[in-house]
Amino acid sequence: MTLGFSYIGLIWLIGLFVPNIIWIKNRPNGYENLPKEDRTLGILERIGEVGVTMISPIYREFNPQGLSPWLGWLIASAACMILYELWWVRYFRSERRLEDFYSSLFGIPVAGASLPVAAFAFLAIYGRNTHLALFVIPLAIGHIGIHLNHLKEIKSDKESEE
Repeated sequence: MTLGFSYIGLIWLIGLFVPNIIWIKNRPNGYENLPKEDRTLGILERIGEVGVTMISPIYREFNPQGLSPWLGWLIASAACMILYELWWVRYFRSERRLEDFYSSLFGIPVAGASLPVAAFAFLAIYGRNTHLALFVIPLAIGHIGIHLNHLKEIKSDKESEE
């Protein structure tokens, strides 16, 4: 692992942060009424977020290294980021209900949480970077776990209304 600038890592972070910043003013209706996040999941999510943010732009191995069998992992990572951006476009064009925010995309559950985690996991594999991989694990557990809990709560509330 070689320290140096990763423009791929920076692009992935921009792709992650920009829609989330826009989301702050476009939260789904009823979001403030969701129960508090599980504290353990929240801590794991924050650890993962900080680590992924710090590691992604500082290792050159995340940039394309020419043709190799490993390139498929970078392509998979890029595909996840593109799908993630498409998921955001769909969300921002929606009525912005809770169901829209916790929706799946092409069968990928809670796509707004799953896709970026997968993108960074594939990037870690491509760069053969254990540091990034070690931060993706708590990010996956925390971020996806929180989203699944919220989705479960939304479905439970809908069922009780019927």
